[in-house]
Amino acid sequence: MAPPHFLQATSITKKYPGERVSGVLDVSITINPGKITAIIGESGSGKSTLMRLLYGLLAPDEGEVQFKGDRIWGPAEKLIPGHDAMKMVTQHTDDLNLFAKVWDNVAVLLPNINIQAKEEKVATALSLLNMTKLANSRVFDLSGGEKQRVALARAIITRPEVLLLDEPFNQVDTSFREDLQQDIRQIVKETGLTVIMVSHDPSEVLSMADELVVMRDGKILESGAPVGIYQNPKHLYTASLLANCNILDADKAKLCGIKLKAKKDTAVIYPEWITLSSNKSSDWNIKSILFKGFYEDLILEKEEVELRVRNYATHTYKEGDALSVKIGKWLEY
Repeated sequence: MAPPHFLQATSITKKYPGERVSGVLDVSITINPGKITAIIGESGSGKSTLMRLLYGLLAPDEGEVQFKGDRIWGPAEKLIPGHDAMKMVTQHTDDLNLFAKVWDNVAVLLPNINIQAKEEKVATALSLLNMTKLANSRVFDLSGGEKQRVALARAIITRPEVLLLDEPFNQVDTSFREDLQQDIRQIVKETGLTVIMVSHDPSEVLSMADELVVMRDGKILESGAPVGIYQNPKHLYTASLLANCNILDADKAKLCGIKLKAKKDTAVIYPEWITLSSNKSSDWNIKSILFKGFYEDLILEKEEVELRVRNYATHTYKEGDALSVKIGKWLEY
């Protein structure tokens, strides 16, 4: 007999009342241990509902969620909702004691049976999240990103098997966000923790996830390795979700030198798939230049077509310049 899956949802449905279809509809998913699974989708796609069903904060109307072969009970059957082997961190840090020290906020979740072991566990959790130097600081005096680190330390201090992150970086400054994401990846690598995260930010899920799950209208549209899904998404929705891409109908695609295959009526071109040059046959004009730091996006136009092109040689061109484009790859839907 095959061993049970680590965490599995089978044909689960959770509907909310209202004119608009919301919740999740007949979803099945298997979460692999020791990996980061990211769920992405537009607002109302069902991604947060799915996470709450996996945790046990919600009970499905139909279907079942199991952890290591045992059913996960919902709030109607469990006094304190949420599975005991899991912890959830959201973008809010309301449960922190703002006027207590960082150390005390983390240590309070552990019993005082063995003080030495308790101190070692707290020190380890703070070290994993690079918070050791702030152990004696009041939470009130911390930045949003530092508070989020305290919330994460509280979540992992009891050694859960699964950590659920619901839009965890929304309140974190961009300058600290990437460091925090990499800290989480390192924790997964060192401890074998399983992470399930929900996000609307493609840069987060593409850089963090081992497995990417795309949701739309309460269903899983596609899933797989982030690199594969980004390079060859099966659906136009996925491509537009993961990249600020150019979406062209058949007529506009033809003006770009693209002839679509039969039964295809839309071409998708990522900005980085376009190469620029300047020569006598240049027939695209730069409408605007969007400075992005170490690169810039050029908005080119020709007749009724606009193209967004990624340019890493910043300050090479100016508005009004004429350029030629070569499209190295495109997707057809």
